[in-house]
Amino acid sequence: MANIERLRRFIQDMTRAVEKSGADEPAMLREGKKLLAGLIARDDWLPEEFALSHPDTYRQYLLYCDPLERFSVVSFVWGPGQTTPVHDHTVWGLVGVLRGAEKCEEFERAGENQPMRKTGEHRIEPGSIDAVSPALGDIHTVSNALADRPSISIHVYGANIGAVKRHVYVRETGEIKPFVSGYSNSVLPNLWDRSAEVRAG
Repeated sequence: MANIERLRRFIQDMTRAVEKSGADEPAMLREGKKLLAGLIARDDWLPEEFALSHPDTYRQYLLYCDPLERFSVVSFVWGPGQTTPVHDHTVWGLVGVLRGAEKCEEFERAGENQPMRKTGEHRIEPGSIDAVSPALGDIHTVSNALADRPSISIHVYGANIGAVKRHVYVRETGEIKPFVSGYSNSVLPNLWDRSAEVRAG
């Protein structure tokens, strides 16, 4: 049984942080990073149905979306060898690795009809957190750094990321294509059934 209370507390704390600092992106990223670090420090809370890999493609599972769509929390699951296209986000985001490891490659546009220019590459290990935003650098591709097992990261975005109009970039030509990611799941974790602890108390 997943210790869903950890996710519930994280969402409560993120809601308070967005209410306080939602219009101040640097402050939001600082506070969000601390909260996400606390969540991914323990790997006993993610329900199994939101940690399942697929043989053909990575999965993006919605764990929570704020009722006003000020932030969303998702689990990303990559099977061995799986990778995203080069893409952007258009909003701030935090990525924390929970299991396995991920490889991140950053890009920028070199000009109209020009190949994408790679600007960096790094590996993200469990407990590590990356930040993205149009102000910090927003274009990258992410892949599973492990060849023999899935990797899982927890992402927090400053919007309902599955419904945000974003872009993928053709690496060789720089061509931009619109996309909306959506989600892989049709149900959400049951965060609010606290009946067992109420009965015990």
